[in-house]
Amino acid sequence: MKKTFDRSRRQALTMAAALAACAFGGAHAQTAWPGTQAIKLVVPFTAGSGTDIVARLVAEKLGPALGTSVVVDNKPGAGGTLGAAIAAKAPADGYTLLVHSAGHLVNPWIYKGLSYDTMKDFSGITPMASLPNVLVTAPAHFANVQDLVAKAKAKPGSFNYGSAGNGSATHMNAEVFRLAAGVDAQHVPFRGTPEAMTEVMAGRVDWFFAPMVSALPLVKSGRLQALAVGTAKRSPALPDAPTTVEAGVPGSEYLFWVGLFAPAKTPQPVVDRLQSEVAKIMASPELKERLDKLGAEPFTMPSAQFNKFIADETAKAQQVVKAASIKVD
Repeated sequence: MKKTFDRSRRQALTMAAALAACAFGGAHAQTAWPGTQAIKLVVPFTAGSGTDIVARLVAEKLGPALGTSVVVDNKPGAGGTLGAAIAAKAPADGYTLLVHSAGHLVNPWIYKGLSYDTMKDFSGITPMASLPNVLVTAPAHFANVQDLVAKAKAKPGSFNYGSAGNGSATHMNAEVFRLAAGVDAQHVPFRGTPEAMTEVMAGRVDWFFAPMVSALPLVKSGRLQALAVGTAKRSPALPDAPTTVEAGVPGSEYLFWVGLFAPAKTPQPVVDRLQSEVAKIMASPELKERLDKLGAEPFTMPSAQFNKFIADETAKAQQVVKAASIKVD
């Protein structure tokens, strides 16, 4: 009887020790993150895009801050859904993250049969920067925003506007503006921003809400005319350009942002550390100066607030998609 009791006691102690070791090992692994393992930022757009530029600026500083390397992995295609699908299926260990834009919240409403759920398969870490879109036309094509709206209303369906693709930020900004202004015009989607701006400069497309980072050099050189910015406040990069609201179109403001996401169930301490380090990076004078030159601005918030922001913006995106009947061709 005593031998049976001792054997049972030894087995219980062995099991307790094993559980303790597992608990310690799990805690140690979490505390040790990221160690020397590289962190990958999946960018679902091409190199040189606004999202890619912000990702690379942050990666350059995030690596040293975490004591490891941070690399950007471009996985473009299908409006950013291909790269998002890759990140969604990655282990939730903090080593594979997603850098996406406001378009991440539009895709569920225009792409059928996505292999991931935007809300359930990702945890928002923090937005990183806002990149204003600027309403551009060929030089002297319109005198100002009021002139554009008046002419478009006088000839419904006779004017057209470009975008970098269905559901893109440039498209969403244009639709928010068009609906708020009450104008009827034809949408012309392009493969990307460069193609759309080329057609605007040639006068074959009447207007385009171009990313500031892409349009600024052409505006300053006089090849494009900036009528207004699509954001709620003026951009320091183009201080003389009014907002579309200031120009007489209330309810036309649109916020285009780039943010950092992790696969769902990534440990909260990892999310918190990433949020803290990115916030420090974006607040640094060096990053602010570099973003200023691109017409972008730092834009960060705690992860809990970001996830609430994501839910709110997703609902807004659905409303715009429905009102404008946005579809993928």
